[in-house]
Amino acid sequence: MGGVLVVYALLVATHLGEFWPFSIYPMFSQAGNPWTRAMVREMPSQTDPDTLSWDAVSLQSLPGASYPLAPKGINQNDVANYVSKTDRWSDERVQGLRSLFFKNRSVNSSLLVYRVRGELVADSVSISATPVLLFTPGASHLNPSPSDRTVAGRSPPAE
Repeated sequence: MGGVLVVYALLVATHLGEFWPFSIYPMFSQAGNPWTRAMVREMPSQTDPDTLSWDAVSLQSLPGASYPLAPKGINQNDVANYVSKTDRWSDERVQGLRSLFFKNRSVNSSLLVYRVRGELVADSVSISATPVLLFTPGASHLNPSPSDRTVAGRSPPAE
């Protein structure tokens, strides 16, 4: 019995307190950590990027209508990965995300892509949505604030 406990202790110690059966489930290994996802809202086609508010808002204050990704054949995880893992929005990254929405389909409205961030604050969850990109039928507009473009407001890495 003592040998089993020693082996268990060594396994747990070498994995920073996470033991294999539990570490593969995010509800155990990442509970309480901040999370980032993406949300897309459909805006009127005449949406002007110069008058659009690029400030973070609550989920209840989001403008436009929800844009359904799955029925359009767009994988939610692909959009979330673009939005949550991009620190520097190059033209290639913007066009790559745009192609998820406009390639092989006609979209007549503007699409506003949000980075939605949630975190545990005291005994509740705080959720805010920050606009990252506005896709109009003819152009792509990036959030004018460099710190709001990056993941969790981090500064882009130095070149």
